[in-house]
Amino acid sequence: MIRHCVFIRFKPTVSAARKAELFSEIEALKNHLPGLLAVHVGANVSPEAGMDKGFSDGFVVDFTDSAARDAYLEDPEHKEVGGRLVAAAEGGAAGIFVYDLETAD
Repeated sequence: MIRHCVFIRFKPTVSAARKAELFSEIEALKNHLPGLLAVHVGANVSPEAGMDKGFSDGFVVDFTDSAARDAYLEDPEHKEVGGRLVAAAEGGAAGIFVYDLETAD
């Protein structure tokens, strides 16, 4: 399984409603992408102050394998949502951190 982790440093002007809308768009991708198992979204709740480096919101997408993840990355709807996330992030792409893990689950 591939766990695709995306953390975002949103611009201060981005409302909670806009964040929820963007995350909803990410969640909706599972309706048409085979191999996309689950989407988890939310704000950082770690008690370790400052360790998030300002990446206070994010989401995790679970895929059956790397082929499913790669199809997601090339999906036109994903690219559109990704563009809107970049536009909402502080510093554009610099305000987004992506980390993929391969797990045995």
